[in-house]
Amino acid sequence: MKPSLKSNLKLSNRLQKIEQMVTAQYDHIWDCCCDHGLLGCALLSRPEATTVHFIDIVPQLMTELESKLHRFYSGSTWKTHCLDVAKLPLAQYKGKHLIIIAGIGGDLMIEFIEAIYKKHKDLNIDFLLCPVHHQYPLRQKLIALDFSLKHEVLIEENRRFYEIVLVSTTSTEKKNINPVGDEIWQSQSGLQSDIADKYLKKTLNHYQRIQQGFHQGKTNDVQHIIDAYHAVKL
Repeated sequence: MKPSLKSNLKLSNRLQKIEQMVTAQYDHIWDCCCDHGLLGCALLSRPEATTVHFIDIVPQLMTELESKLHRFYSGSTWKTHCLDVAKLPLAQYKGKHLIIIAGIGGDLMIEFIEAIYKKHKDLNIDFLLCPVHHQYPLRQKLIALDFSLKHEVLIEENRRFYEIVLVSTTSTEKKNINPVGDEIWQSQSGLQSDIADKYLKKTLNHYQRIQQGFHQGKTNDVQHIIDAYHAVKL
């Protein structure tokens, strides 16, 4: 059996959940802002034949990662790209694409998604997204682009909350994206119910503080966002 990075490098709960949400078969998976490549390596360790692309803007990271990939995954199909996520060369590769973007804010994610979609509207692309903040504006952009929802989950890690959203540019079964989320509030356990409750309270507190700033003339009006979260049923 070939050595595997997955066997000796533990994925965080967040990366584990992102990996678990990759259930469909893709011809090309793009692990963007891949850092040390843990998620992409976990995907390479699967039996399915998929090309995993590792993308990061930091040359040193990519050089180190490429060395590890040659050592542990010489029998797998992978490529490294040191470039801006907005410039993914998708058109060079045929088939169905999954683009994973995690570990950055929703505002930057919006820029990447808009740039990618503008250049590749004719391609079959799924996006698996895990923003660290600005989830509401990101969801609004996904709705504006008429993407469809495939799956979404809410997790807690190190006292921080993460929405993980899987969306598609093309879908036979059109499922609308909710501006504040839908499936993330539907709990199957007491633990998940507690996470959803804490996240909802934290999010409402965040926007209520912003709204106080609006009344003082410092920020934009976000009352419509507060109302949307108040309407969530747990």
